[in-house]
Amino acid sequence: MFDHIAFPTPYQTLDLPFPVQLTVKRLDLIHPQISGNKFFKLKYNLLEAKQQNLNQILTFGGAYSNHIAATAYAAHYFGFQSIGVIRGEELAKQAFNPTLQTAQDFGMQLHFVSRAEYRLRHEVEYLKQLKQRYPNTLIIPEGGTNQLAIQGTKEILSADDRENYDLICCAVGTGGTIAGIIKNSSDQQHILGFSALKGDFLKHDIQQWTNKTNWSLTDEYCCGGYAKTNSELLQFMQQFEQQYAVPLEQVYTAKMMMGLFDLIQQGHFPVNTRILAIHTGGLQGRMK
Repeated sequence: MFDHIAFPTPYQTLDLPFPVQLTVKRLDLIHPQISGNKFFKLKYNLLEAKQQNLNQILTFGGAYSNHIAATAYAAHYFGFQSIGVIRGEELAKQAFNPTLQTAQDFGMQLHFVSRAEYRLRHEVEYLKQLKQRYPNTLIIPEGGTNQLAIQGTKEILSADDRENYDLICCAVGTGGTIAGIIKNSSDQQHILGFSALKGDFLKHDIQQWTNKTNWSLTDEYCCGGYAKTNSELLQFMQQFEQQYAVPLEQVYTAKMMMGLFDLIQQGHFPVNTRILAIHTGGLQGRMK
């Protein structure tokens, strides 16, 4: 259902003036719409929906959610209807950003709710009400992170990746991608997550999915919080793209790369460390 639409995943090694090896795994290139980590997160969720003969997908996200855009396309492609519960009822009266426009273009029904209602998205009673309102529907959590998503994100690392790299880096939103990578990593590898959000709560969320301890998380490069930017980040993003011809977006991948480059420049990693940075896609939401 999913594998036949994916392109081979390219690897791109960057020429750095530092004594480490940095390779980017370009998940952004495996599909033009179901981009990056979302391909892996949605794979087994949609297979489950098909197995249960459900005809609709409902999920949650903010205005810049890559998950919302990818779910809209995947549902459209595989013949499901889709509903996006979007944080911020004021957004209904504003011009849509590229992420929300993409979702709507692929047929997603956008349901804008207050922030108070959005906070109920994990509550059993609220989910029960949604299920009653939208029968025959698979409800996928915010960011797509559930057990089926972890089953998919475990497939991001190949057997060669487990052998050929000492450090795996990825951006972190809800924790589902890094959790799958951690579960499938070798014990000799370290997994470093660059959080797009401020705060330590993500560590607890990730620990719910894996007992392994070969990982760490930093929020030092989140630029103040989710979807926030500053001039330093935007300048880095522009220079990086010009030098390496790898497009980034400001919510996740640019923050990861800026943080990784800063740590490399500080000499944070031993000489000859083999680093694999996972490009998680999401380019539909990038600043032009």
